[in-house]
Amino acid sequence: MNTETLNTGSKAAISWLPEEVLGKILSLIPTKQAASTSLLAKKWRNVFRLVHNLDFDDSDLLQPEEGQQERDVMRESFRNFVDRTLALQCASPIKKFSLRCGIHMASELACVGRWICNAVERGVLELDISIRTFYKLVLNSETGVVEQPADMEYGEVFLPPELWKSKTLVKLTLGTNISLGNLPPDVSLPALKSLCIDTIFFCYGDLCDVLLPGCPVLEELVVRHENCEAFPFCIASRTIKKLSVHYDCEFGIGNMSYMSFDAPSLVSLDYSDYALAEYPQVNLESLVEARLDLRYSERIEKPDITGLIIGISNIETLHLSPGSADVIRRCIRRGLLLPVFKNLMSLSFGSKNKRGWKLLPHLIEQSPKLETLIIQGLDSYTGDVTMPLFQVKMLRVHCYRGNAKEVERLQKFIGESECGEVVLVEAADAVVDDAMYCKPKGFYTCCASGGCGRCGG
Repeated sequence: MNTETLNTGSKAAISWLPEEVLGKILSLIPTKQAASTSLLAKKWRNVFRLVHNLDFDDSDLLQPEEGQQERDVMRESFRNFVDRTLALQCASPIKKFSLRCGIHMASELACVGRWICNAVERGVLELDISIRTFYKLVLNSETGVVEQPADMEYGEVFLPPELWKSKTLVKLTLGTNISLGNLPPDVSLPALKSLCIDTIFFCYGDLCDVLLPGCPVLEELVVRHENCEAFPFCIASRTIKKLSVHYDCEFGIGNMSYMSFDAPSLVSLDYSDYALAEYPQVNLESLVEARLDLRYSERIEKPDITGLIIGISNIETLHLSPGSADVIRRCIRRGLLLPVFKNLMSLSFGSKNKRGWKLLPHLIEQSPKLETLIIQGLDSYTGDVTMPLFQVKMLRVHCYRGNAKEVERLQKFIGESECGEVVLVEAADAVVDDAMYCKPKGFYTCCASGGCGRCGG
């Protein structure tokens, strides 16, 4: 058989596939490569119009070691590439549009707005926009003060109004470290089910009073703020079922800081923040699972998490980080009364100090239906915190390394309590020496990566 003929035929064979199939194949590769196929032949220009996923990232072109002049040229090249690519596709439908780029002058925002409008007009289902701003400060010749350029007042026009009236958008991701200014009062996103906000600044009240009410079928909300003052202080939605709030800005909090949750349909909550001065409203009547990662800050003299703890007391599954255990125990010493967790069946608990371990007996006593207890490691457990007798169907101990000291801690921890099954989940970085490895009789061990029915991952 002629190998050269076979290879030539194999390369050409893909052209015989239906255009719809070729379009799906091109949707799986980087947009830059997919667009280059339009140079092959007229047929491939038609095929590229069927590509339904577009991903533009200027970091693919810009390199840190390049000089300023070269970077300016490459930024212009990136803008031209996006414009040409969208023109090649004409008005064909699009499923996902992803844009990651830097803005160095306010006039460049017009390009971003034009690209977003193009995606919205084509019925985009998923939009992922991540913008970085790199404005140069200029010297005011009249005042002698270095200040922002006059064309930097971009907040109200940063995202085009067409975006906030998309009838097709199902998932929207916005970032990072940018201000949106005033949202249009008539936001209407009737199909939006998932919204992710990564360090985005709204005018006061716009998220809960304007954006969320304009999303009547929203089910998932992610709000993340890192290294900057976090807003909002209240999240209200009657439709969301899954909420993730991650705030990490200690300098932005104080004795007046508070947080409220008004989400009666919420099923799952993931909340990471410094423990605040007050949680005045926590309406989470449908909540089933909560993951708390609270941190203590000296900027708040007397954090009061009473509203938060009472608001989640109907849950079935609770995950507490070591920081949360420490904060809750501090608050108990200042008068917090733990409610009865009447529906709690699964508790995941971690602590890195004696104060945190003192919380666990209180939690067990207040959880009459507890069936599964997960301990996130026994490294800091010294045995001087007396555990009450407890009865669970399963006790899982993570980060198990199999040394004699851990076995001693485990036996002290369990004491005379009744556990239907004890599973020891080995630490991912554990170096197991069969000669030194210790496992109490009747206990099961699992690897950290899961793969075992008892481990559960």
